[in-house]
Amino acid sequence: MESVISFDAKLESIDLNSLKPLKEIERSIIKSYRKYIWVKFIKAIKEYEMLNKGDKVCVAISGGKDSLLLAKLFQELHKHSVFEFDLEFIAMDPGYATDVRKRLEENLAYLKIPATIYDSDVFSVAERISGDNPCYMCARMRRGSLYSKAKEKGCNVLALGHHFDDVIETTMLNILYAGNFKTMRPKLKAQNFDNMVLIRPMYLIDEESIIKWTKKAGLEPLDCACTVAAKKTGSKRFEIKELIKDLSPQIVNLRENIFRSTSNIDLGSCLAWKDKDGNRHSFLDDF
Repeated sequence: MESVISFDAKLESIDLNSLKPLKEIERSIIKSYRKYIWVKFIKAIKEYEMLNKGDKVCVAISGGKDSLLLAKLFQELHKHSVFEFDLEFIAMDPGYATDVRKRLEENLAYLKIPATIYDSDVFSVAERISGDNPCYMCARMRRGSLYSKAKEKGCNVLALGHHFDDVIETTMLNILYAGNFKTMRPKLKAQNFDNMVLIRPMYLIDEESIIKWTKKAGLEPLDCACTVAAKKTGSKRFEIKELIKDLSPQIVNLRENIFRSTSNIDLGSCLAWKDKDGNRHSFLDDF
């Protein structure tokens, strides 16, 4: 089932007394938080060449703080951009509880984000086929579903709300738990969807800035809201987040150094590496 958000929807599940006026929320992005959010958003788009004239961008909204901010950033960019591009907003309901779905709808209505909400059964399928570790499978299934919906909407770009902390945490997760050195790229081509590009325009924005903006706006975004993960215990990403937090006071520029390491790889000092085609190479090959 698919529905389009009505801006006239009755707001019952969100605290209107705590919410700032919409114009103030929008203005704060390019005024109060200009240095910490808007400038970094624009820098990432330019530095990683995320947008081109004539692109049709599909902004994926989970209902969390990151994706709500991403949607508002794109609305502001659309107003002020020096070149034309089109926008679509989609929100997948992977099996949210009724109250969670309602809060998502009301947040979108209040923020005047004209999103199309569509239903899927990602939560239940991920739980059924992946047992005690559904998060990885859920993420892959959600990504595929979003690609399909973006394609259906005639879009060639899918924008996700991953931020700076997601990038460095992913890098450390791979090193400590997977035994490899991989990071989260700011832009990549979709493997199974022709002419579709995924971008992460909040790549340089600190999560702390997003949290501060959300609180200042008075918003109550969704958390994970996963009905499956709620039954499980433990989170490796949370452990990594806490590790970085604990080490940051002891190591100068720790977070920035983790981020910079992904752009300063010295293959001459590596034991082995894979090329873009997946072929493995060893330092002994040319010894």
